[in-house]
Amino acid sequence: MATTRQFSSFNDLISHTSQPLLIDFYADWCGPCRMMVPILDQVKQHLKTAVEIVKIDSERYPQLASQYRIQSLPTLLLFYHGQEVQRWEGVQPPEVLIDAIRRL
Repeated sequence: MATTRQFSSFNDLISHTSQPLLIDFYADWCGPCRMMVPILDQVKQHLKTAVEIVKIDSERYPQLASQYRIQSLPTLLLFYHGQEVQRWEGVQPPEVLIDAIRRL
């Protein structure tokens, strides 16, 4: 399950977590984005506290989507120690995400 929380800035969000942070840029109208919901739930169930998953609505935060060059939805960004370490566009199988996070 993705985390719902407020943050003062995106930099604050990515820099204040000790575990890998998986950001899901999505939009409500996006069919493939809805397909990612159960996949991200699987990732979280499998990795538990080893990852934090945060969903960001690209339409509510267009400046952030532009800053991180989000050109298609869903786009998943994996951050570790405040740095983007991997990016995926489109629906991804849970094994791909789990393996990448485990490598960190």
